[in-house]
Amino acid sequence: MTNKKEAERAELHRTIWKMANDLRGAVDGWDFMHYVLGILFYRYISENITAYINKGEEAAGVINPDYAKMDDERAERAREDLVNTKGFFILPSQLFENVQKKANEDVNINETLDRVFKNIEASAKGTESESNFQGLFEDINVNSNKLGSSVNRRNERLVKLLNSVAEMKLGSYQDNTIDAFGDAYEYLIDMYTSDIKKGSGEHFTPPEVSELLTKIALVGKKDVNKVYDPACGSGSLLLQTAKLLKKENVRQGFFGQEINLTTYNLCRINMFLHDIGYNKFNIALGDTLRDPKHWDDEPFEVIVSNPPYSIKWAGADDALLIDDERFSPAGVLAPKSKADMAFIMHCLSWLASNGTASIVCFPGVLYRGGAEQKIRKYLIDNNFIDAIIQLPDNLFFGTSIATCIMVLKKSKSENTILFIDAANEFVKVTNNNKLTADNIEKILNIYKDKTEIQHMSKLVNYDDIVKEDYKLSVSTYVEREDTREKVDIKVLNKEIEEIIARQAELRKSIDEIVNNL
Repeated sequence: MTNKKEAERAELHRTIWKMANDLRGAVDGWDFMHYVLGILFYRYISENITAYINKGEEAAGVINPDYAKMDDERAERAREDLVNTKGFFILPSQLFENVQKKANEDVNINETLDRVFKNIEASAKGTESESNFQGLFEDINVNSNKLGSSVNRRNERLVKLLNSVAEMKLGSYQDNTIDAFGDAYEYLIDMYTSDIKKGSGEHFTPPEVSELLTKIALVGKKDVNKVYDPACGSGSLLLQTAKLLKKENVRQGFFGQEINLTTYNLCRINMFLHDIGYNKFNIALGDTLRDPKHWDDEPFEVIVSNPPYSIKWAGADDALLIDDERFSPAGVLAPKSKADMAFIMHCLSWLASNGTASIVCFPGVLYRGGAEQKIRKYLIDNNFIDAIIQLPDNLFFGTSIATCIMVLKKSKSENTILFIDAANEFVKVTNNNKLTADNIEKILNIYKDKTEIQHMSKLVNYDDIVKEDYKLSVSTYVEREDTREKVDIKVLNKEIEEIIARQAELRKSIDEIVNNL
């Protein structure tokens, strides 16, 4: 099964790479990715609804049913039921396979796609699924000059896109041994995170960091009520939970908020492409710190997040924030120039009493003074911090800074914090460092077992942390091994004496030779 899985994945990646080479020269990489993902998503929901209807027809006794060949008038009768169960509706004539088959002869393919996309979004309007479909195709402007300077050029590229996505060997989205649509999404994202000039790198957490972060949050859990990410980006951390626990073991679903409209759309598409039903996720658009959208959904048993590092926020400029129940317990707000601690306080506030929050942190929050020290004092005095894990530098795309993981819990039995120095747990891959499966397992086992290892991990009690002025830097408590060569001074001095004596003998010999001349 593993070999088949890898063969399918390799074939899929080859197809995407070929498509990228065929098309992306004319379209900027970051924009190209959105077009491909949009068409991929269109194919996915077309196949999803087709498979669902065919299965129902088969159960009703229809032999070899095929929704794609059904006439629109008959299909229209099932619209309401389908929207209630699937969250959307597509007429047979507007399914991906039917539009793609006619694309070469359709001189108005741009108008056809525009109409189809609007109809899909409109099908969910006024229903429970509206928020999950609204604006999903906004970044796929089929009339954009980015596709070409003329209608003909744009349509040529749209036909190429449709044909290329049709060629992807995705199989049945249910029967494929790999999560093909989700895997295609992740591969495309990986291809374009290097497009730093578009700011894309900030949205994505490396898969191995996602895995470590999520595994830490899931220690001791076989199923959870809800998973939440306050700065969810494209949703990779939320979906990592689905991958590790299996989505059916996240009973009430996946919740997240994202401030960037484009990334918000990517996240919702990502949920669908990983076969998360519309009623199992709630992704909101907006500023989490000033306008959080999930008051009615908290608390969350698992919170995983890689919030933006040291961004500016309203802080003390907004008089309402100091009375906000998320921030007020600390008695002080995070500095206006550094919102890191605001995200940490937000996560803590919305964490369930039996939950775990695993958060990537900028190292400055662990030692800076002022308001951040006061917030650390609140967290430490109330025994909310379970562990601080120092990660290697150069793990994240676009920054070489060595980040940390802060683990929060509300129901700790021991008033200690585990410090882990994992700075050397990596392998070098081209210009970046990467956590291997062994690195992840080693760090996770130390965390699970609260193991103390000389030069790597240490359990520190409350009083010792207070003595260090509430500093949480791992280096304050875990002394790194001195790998420098040890020198015996007595031996060294003796060697120097011998060298000096030898030099004296040489000089004497040289003087004798000169005198004899």
